[in-house]
Amino acid sequence: MILAGMKAKVFHVITHLELGGAQKITLMTLERLPRERYELGLVSGPEGLLVDWANRLPAVTRVWVPHLVREVRPIKDILALIQMWRVFRRERPILVHTHCPKAGILGRWAAKLAGVPFIFHTFHGFGFNDFQNPLVRQFYVWLERITSKITTAHVFVSYENAEKAEKLGLIRRGEWILSRSGIVIDEYTPSPLGRTKLTEWGISQDKLVVGMVACFKPEKAPTDFIDIAARVLEHTSGVHFVMAGDGELRPAVEARIRQHGIDQHVTLLGWQNVEVMPEIYRNLDIVVLTSLWEGLPRVFPEAMASSLPVIATEAGGAREAVVHGETGFLFKPHDVDGMANAVLTLVADADLRRKMGLKGRERVREFDVSTAIAGLESAYRKCLENSR
Repeated sequence: MILAGMKAKVFHVITHLELGGAQKITLMTLERLPRERYELGLVSGPEGLLVDWANRLPAVTRVWVPHLVREVRPIKDILALIQMWRVFRRERPILVHTHCPKAGILGRWAAKLAGVPFIFHTFHGFGFNDFQNPLVRQFYVWLERITSKITTAHVFVSYENAEKAEKLGLIRRGEWILSRSGIVIDEYTPSPLGRTKLTEWGISQDKLVVGMVACFKPEKAPTDFIDIAARVLEHTSGVHFVMAGDGELRPAVEARIRQHGIDQHVTLLGWQNVEVMPEIYRNLDIVVLTSLWEGLPRVFPEAMASSLPVIATEAGGAREAVVHGETGFLFKPHDVDGMANAVLTLVADADLRRKMGLKGRERVREFDVSTAIAGLESAYRKCLENSR
């Protein structure tokens, strides 16, 4: 129950704060929700490149849960559930909003057991996928289906994910909210200063630069990007490939680079701070994303706002951002040859690169972060008005 004039206490829960789209939009939401209406909290595992950003958020209660990890660890998972339950019993939020599969399951049940009145969950993608063992996949689907019954509102970053959830019986038809993983569009406006990072990266100014921005984890298929690079380099030496990101598959990426013998043509930039990402895009000519499954990656609107053409797989809500043949090219996952040919097409045609980049910039307004957060807050207020 909220009395007139009182702030609503809202806690967001996420597994950990790695450099990813779900993490960025969670922190941006906490950054921008009006303090005059909300008392805000963040519950997360204590690891990740974005922890410093979280620590800088004004007027946000931060609770670190050491046992909250991405991997399935039964003992740690139970301990994380208990710790979050204790947090919610102590803090008494009226609304808990969870993100990501692990925090989504554990956080929602902790909130329910603690008596939290309203529970939101955002699907930034699913914890199951078509590449899993069918029995494992079915278990995760069942787990989501059961947990959906204690969820007040289901939020999706793409229509594709929402429609998939409907078909799987995770939600009732039409009973969901669309909230894009928004960006601050003007931060990505191309700079008249040109490509200022290439010298720092050891890349000649006369090279075209093809980049991928992603965590090095299985769903991103980062070794496919290296295979694409190898195919392209068989036909031209005028291209350099860069990867901004890191993660568990870095050894596999490095091994694939050595296997193809293309060490001099690929640069691994490692993790990049959020503040420098617009500058990273300003030094690219083409953006590639090789994901196997997704929600709707922020890389798409970031590249579009940077006036860059995108070559990607059809995973998740890709078609809702990238228009095949207009703002870029889309392919089935693992279609290395198709994506390599698309890179070669754009490398050979500067006018096509420019036109696709401009078309992308025209379409990106839908992904403005202010619009996304306003829609989400509207959903919060509808719930909270019922509790007054």
